[in-house]
Amino acid sequence: MAIDTKERILEAALELFAQNGYLGTSMNDIAARLGFTKAALYKHYASKQEILDRIVERMNRLDDERAEAYEMPEAETDGFAEAYMHTPIQRIRAYSLAQFDHWTKEEFPANFRKMLTLEQYRDPNLARLHHDYLAGGPLSYMAAIFRKLTDSDEDAMQLALEFYGPMYLLYSVYDGAEKKESASSLLATHIDHFIAKVEAGYRAEAAGTAVLSRRNNG
Repeated sequence: MAIDTKERILEAALELFAQNGYLGTSMNDIAARLGFTKAALYKHYASKQEILDRIVERMNRLDDERAEAYEMPEAETDGFAEAYMHTPIQRIRAYSLAQFDHWTKEEFPANFRKMLTLEQYRDPNLARLHHDYLAGGPLSYMAAIFRKLTDSDEDAMQLALEFYGPMYLLYSVYDGAEKKESASSLLATHIDHFIAKVEAGYRAEAAGTAVLSRRNNG
């Protein structure tokens, strides 16, 4: 199905933002990429900022759709803390692998990630978006989910760092790899090792609790 003109503009603009940076791309550049006159472009969007705003809105919709598809809790809904506490770890695995594919293999999100990576040190607004989408935001999200596995917020954050840190690194590995699937395989292996470690810790803790209980009741 053909996409409409406004969507074509967003996709072309984001391609340029990913290649040259948001700050390094002009409305003239976007019009030229599309074969438009500048006046024709302005009939659809009043400014480059408006184009960016619509791109962010589209990314937010994609995020919501993916969270819903994987039945992941949304941080801004009522009762989200309770939802975090009942998120199965295998669902977290599936969602995280889907997130990686989203940010690397799907053209629109991948270009959004590349734009934010380029601009995070040059523009405070884009730095905030990089934090929210790719750095501190995902880290805090995972810490909230892992809170059920730990005794404190600090321990939950450490688990989140251990889980998400390699995933964040692998975005760059993916971009530079000749065999792209090797990065996806590394992530899957990392997640499986993480789950095995967490589950082993649970078993050890349960065994220790059982021994202590027998001693107290003996």
